Amino acid sequence: MNLLKVTNLNKRYAQFQLRDVSFQLDEGYIMGFIGANGAGKTTTLKCLLNLTHPDSGKIEMFEQDFGRNELALKQHIGFMFGGVDYYAAHTLASILDVVKRFYTDWDDETCRYYMNHFSLNGDKKLKELSDGMRVKFSLVLALSHQARLLLLDEPTSGLDPVARDDLLEVFQELVEDGKKSILFSTHITSDLEKCADYITFIHNGRIIESRSKDDLIDAYRLIKGTLDQLSVLEGKLVSYKTHAFGFTGLIKSADITHPEKFALDVPSLDDIMIYHVKKENHDEKSDL
Repeated sequence: MNLLKVTNLNKRYAQFQLRDVSFQLDEGYIMGFIGANGAGKTTTLKCLLNLTHPDSGKIEMFEQDFGRNELALKQHIGFMFGGVDYYAAHTLASILDVVKRFYTDWDDETCRYYMNHFSLNGDKKLKELSDGMRVKFSLVLALSHQARLLLLDEPTSGLDPVARDDLLEVFQELVEDGKKSILFSTHITSDLEKCADYITFIHNGRIIESRSKDDLIDAYRLIKGTLDQLSVLEGKLVSYKTHAFGFTGLIKSADITHPEKFALDVPSLDDIMIYHVKKENHDEKSDL
């Protein structure tokens, strides 16, 4: 079952545009949403929730049209955009008491579990929390109403490595029943290498890749060679960097014709993103 399907989503601003953004997420999976700062991750997520109204395109959640069923569908969605920054002078318990009234399936036991898991004290005032603890509290709000789809913008931002690893384990536990899914944006691609099933990569408002993490990594190789060998690869490299010993580039695995002539390596998600952004930036400059 598709928990989320986005088709040809468009949003135009004066100096930025989402262009025909399309991807889908089935139940039971974690999808990482990656891209450089300003690539369109947050804008896309806000469009999905109608916090920013898209100009065109179709959004379906739980195989229903989101625009026609927004209020009902939001009962089953957990979302997070940074840490909580409202009601700063109120206690966490009082904020929880307000938020729970908006959800018919709010579960006090689940809420208590995550408050304890994240070592959050309900008697503390929001303004007394660190940025990292505010992120954790925001996640408590997103996780406490039995949401089947979680849309999270940079949920691991501001957390130390131990807290990030703990949170990724929580994500993996959430999708184990095969009924929930998580879409989360991040610039920490090592987090995705630990937990993501799928990767959607956006750059300059366009989707560059959206497929399973394993398929995405298998589709590319880092390739190294001498400067003299660059001409052999003309038109095949996504992009490349030159250095004193030759070049290092990214190439599609299907475009490698003589593997014995080059040094080949498995790329990281960072590598794939960096070389694609390098290509796009080069193409944009060429068009000027």
